[in-house]
Amino acid sequence: MKKIISSLFVFFLFLTSFANEGMWLPQLLQTLNEKEMKKMGMKISAEDIYSINKSSLKDAIVSFGGFCTAEVISDQGLILTNHHCGFDAIQNQSSLEKNYIQNGFWAMEKGQELPNAGLFATFIIRIEDVSVKVLEGVNRSMTEKERQSMIDKNMAALKKDFPKENDQDILIRSFFDGNKYFLFVTETYRDVRLVGAPPASIGNFGKDTDNWMWPRHTGDFSMFRIYAGKNNRPAAYSPDNVPYKPKRSLSISLKGMKEGDFTMVMGFPGRTNEYLSAAAVKQILTINDPAKIKIRHEVLSILGSYMRKDEKIKIQYAAKYASIENAYKKWQGEVLGLTKSNAVKRKLDQEKIFMEKVKSDKVWDSLYGTILEELQTAYSDIEPLLLARDYYNETMPRIELFNIAGTLSSYVKSAMKDNSKANPTTVIQKLQELYSEYNREVDQSLMTALLEMYMKDISEENIPPRLNEMLREHKSMKDLVAHLYNRTGLNSKDSIFTLLQYSPDLVNDILKRDPIYQLYTDIANTYAKSTGDFIAEMQSDINKLQRTYMEAQMTVFNNNRFYPDANSTLRVTYGNVKGYKPRDAVQYDFYTYMDGLMEKHKPGDYEFDLPKKLIDLYEAKDFGPYGVNGKQPVCFIASNHTTGGNSGSPALDAKGNLIGLNFDRVWEGTMSDINYDPEICRNIMVDIRYVLFVVDKFAGAKHLVDEMNLVK
Repeated sequence: MKKIISSLFVFFLFLTSFANEGMWLPQLLQTLNEKEMKKMGMKISAEDIYSINKSSLKDAIVSFGGFCTAEVISDQGLILTNHHCGFDAIQNQSSLEKNYIQNGFWAMEKGQELPNAGLFATFIIRIEDVSVKVLEGVNRSMTEKERQSMIDKNMAALKKDFPKENDQDILIRSFFDGNKYFLFVTETYRDVRLVGAPPASIGNFGKDTDNWMWPRHTGDFSMFRIYAGKNNRPAAYSPDNVPYKPKRSLSISLKGMKEGDFTMVMGFPGRTNEYLSAAAVKQILTINDPAKIKIRHEVLSILGSYMRKDEKIKIQYAAKYASIENAYKKWQGEVLGLTKSNAVKRKLDQEKIFMEKVKSDKVWDSLYGTILEELQTAYSDIEPLLLARDYYNETMPRIELFNIAGTLSSYVKSAMKDNSKANPTTVIQKLQELYSEYNREVDQSLMTALLEMYMKDISEENIPPRLNEMLREHKSMKDLVAHLYNRTGLNSKDSIFTLLQYSPDLVNDILKRDPIYQLYTDIANTYAKSTGDFIAEMQSDINKLQRTYMEAQMTVFNNNRFYPDANSTLRVTYGNVKGYKPRDAVQYDFYTYMDGLMEKHKPGDYEFDLPKKLIDLYEAKDFGPYGVNGKQPVCFIASNHTTGGNSGSPALDAKGNLIGLNFDRVWEGTMSDINYDPEICRNIMVDIRYVLFVVDKFAGAKHLVDEMNLVK
């Protein structure tokens, strides 16, 4: 009887997504989700969230730089996102004389707002299902190349004919592993200026220790403003541009949240893989994540040792360190969560139910009867190559001279193939960015440590012969790398920029004699021949099988509500404010306050120091209208299903008012990209009242608050 009950429970889970699970397309909410959302407490309609006929919440949400989310919070184009989303812009605007990372930045008038080359904000105008048109002419007998060629042809025709304004764009994305396609009409504004950011001691309080953790006390926010041409349309940066007048800006609630309250998050989540087979999940758990964790641990140890000793290096490598550390700790939490939730067994149980249903139908059996066996074989075949892939992908980008060599290699190959592309301007701009984040001593230490790991941990056929040859000529890897850095011309930015003024053939001849360029080429070519080419072919086979498996799941369980995996397109997720129990005898509350911030405070500490003014405001209990009962709320958690890309997403209440800013997930729940568990998966948000408190009382920038529409 227990086995029967257990099987029925697994079957129920497979057929019904958890109420808190899912990253839903906003134009389908009325059909799939509105009834459930209202039952959970939502007070607005699906049309209030997404409409093409009237102003709706979607018109206040932007893709920020293509990597985060931001929201419009005033009728003057003011937008709010995370501190870590705006960090690259903050870093690029900083120097030792104007250290906005350490001291923060606040424009007290619009003329002081700082432009940021390359930063953009993209609105979604409308979304349409174009699956039938994109897949027209596609059939099962096609090779993957033939299939993709037909899809590309169909998408090109759609983009050409679909109605839009001249300054709008068309984006068509694959969903459900290529079983469906949706078209997005977008509008991108490319004049986005920095308005305000707290010092990192507030915006990144807790840094590495608190990242991905709860309880949290981080004021992770920054403010920018969208500028437009005088006709309110997208325009390149110009001093003559004016603040953008939005179709919709979010109202801001000062009411706060209580346990069980409905919450909703809108944004552009990056990537999830919720419908993988057990074989794929096991591989992530035992092969992929552990390898990447090991390499990044070494990189962070080296960077951290230099950054703590040198303020210039700290500024130079701050964004890079944060990016590396973020994924490093996320993968650790993913391993923990997948293990704790017994994710592989859960998938196996689901697959057993799936196969029982497939075998009960002759048509399904003929189409899908062997799909899980084929996936198991494919993942088993690719597994020996995965370690080499992860080592290559995690090692090469961490060494700046290899990034420089790679950029030069791409330029030379392109220019020699087509002389019309021999314009060094673009490559020089890219190299300027790379050299601005290059320190020889740091880079040399990284190359020494990472190449030692590379030689030790990957199979012999993946060891580059040139590296073996070089190493035999020197006493140690440290000695070899020192020799290479003394001889390379890639160290000199000026020399490289001068070289690029000559013909591509001459540039190529000179680079081929550079020892680090030679080593980069040797490692890249060895990887391509022994691993990269094979992985690409095998991954293509896996993608095809996964597409069939996704089709099978939607066909066999056709009464289920399936939400598409995240792919950086606009989504809505919803849940409730609630704490969680991560392990035995530990129960977390759903709110944090400044009391906890002060308990963590360590004067002079790299991670937990605080500005004196913030401490003074706390001691005086000078919270203004943003405190409650003599306490200042800081952060809260809820069961919204989020991932990377949702950073900066607005947290909305039942009426669609802004109540917080999404910035993280709890460590135990980072495996929600693969296996959502309603018991431990929580998103972390900074309370909007803490944001306003910092802007008003700490920064003295009340003029920004005055732009906003506050409701109680």
